[in-house]
Amino acid sequence: MRQVATVFGGAGFIGRHVVQRLAKQGYIVRVAGRDTVKAARLRPLGDVAQVVPVAASVTDEASVARAVAGASVVVNLVGILFERRPGDFQRIQAEGAGRVARLAAAAGVARLVHVSAIGADSGSQSLYARSKAEGEQAVFAAFPAATILRPSVVFGPDDQFFNRFAGLAAVLPFMPVVEGQTRFQPVHVGDVADAVMAAITRDDVAGKVFELGGPRVMTMREVMAFVLEHTQRRRALVALPGGLVAMQARLGEWLPTPPLTRDQLILLGRDNVVAEGAAGFGALGLAPKAVEAVVPAYLARYRRGGTRRAAFGG
Repeated sequence: MRQVATVFGGAGFIGRHVVQRLAKQGYIVRVAGRDTVKAARLRPLGDVAQVVPVAASVTDEASVARAVAGASVVVNLVGILFERRPGDFQRIQAEGAGRVARLAAAAGVARLVHVSAIGADSGSQSLYARSKAEGEQAVFAAFPAATILRPSVVFGPDDQFFNRFAGLAAVLPFMPVVEGQTRFQPVHVGDVADAVMAAITRDDVAGKVFELGGPRVMTMREVMAFVLEHTQRRRALVALPGGLVAMQARLGEWLPTPPLTRDQLILLGRDNVVAEGAAGFGALGLAPKAVEAVVPAYLARYRRGGTRRAAFGG
C-alpha cells in the first residue's frame, strides 16, 4: 500500500511546494486545512486521487485526529502573521502545534516535521515569537522524535516580502524604511520544501532543530535597495520616525489585513538570521539558492512595461 502524508497548511505558500515533492515521491498526500477549495487546486500536482483535500483545523481535536489517522508522515506548516481575534497566536501556533504532535504520536505516525520560525523565543515581548517557542516545546513534549525547521523570511514568486516592497516602489514617491539595520537571511521556498523532505527521509534528524537561512544576510535597508535596483525604480530611502511607525501599527490593526502590527514591529527590532553554531542546510546535505539567482526574474513585472510572464519567473 502507498504511504500517506498529511500536510497541515498544505495549500499555503510553502505547502504547495511540499505537496508537490511528496506526490513525486509517491505518497498519497492529504492537504489538511480549513479551505478545501484552495486545497483542491493542488490536485494536478499528483496523479488521479493522489492529492486529497481534507477539512481540518489545528484548533479542532476531532478534525486533526481524522487527518492524521493512518498517515506515516505529518508535516505542520500552519502559522499566522497577525491575530484576527485575541489569543489566535496561542490557539494556533502553540496549542495547535501541540495538538498535531500529540495526535500524530497517538496515531503511530513515523515522522513529524514541524515548521516554526527563526526568532521563536519564550522570553520575547512578541506574542508571535512566544507562541512559536511554546509550540516547539509542545511538539517535542508530545513527539520527542519530531524535527523542527526554523526558516528566516521565505522568498519565491508568490512571496509577501520582496513582492510587497516592489509593489510599494511602483506606487510611492519614496520608500519608507522601518528598522533599516535589522538583518534578514532570506531563504528560497523550494529550499525550505527540500529541507522538509530531508527531515522526512534522513535518519539523523530525529529530535533536532535546524535553522534555515540563505547564503546572503541583508539589512532591511539593503532589501529595499535591492528591490529598487531590480524593479528599475528611482526612489529615496526614507527612515520613518519611530513614533510615526508605532502610530501606524496601532491604527493598522483595525484593518482586515494590517500592513504592520505592534507585534510585528517588536519582531522587526530583532535580527532574523541563523544563530551562530546552529545546524542548518549543510547538516541536511543541502545548499540554498541565492536571492540574486531567483528574485530578479519575478520582480521584473514591477518595472515599467513589465509582463505577466515575468511575475512567474524564477
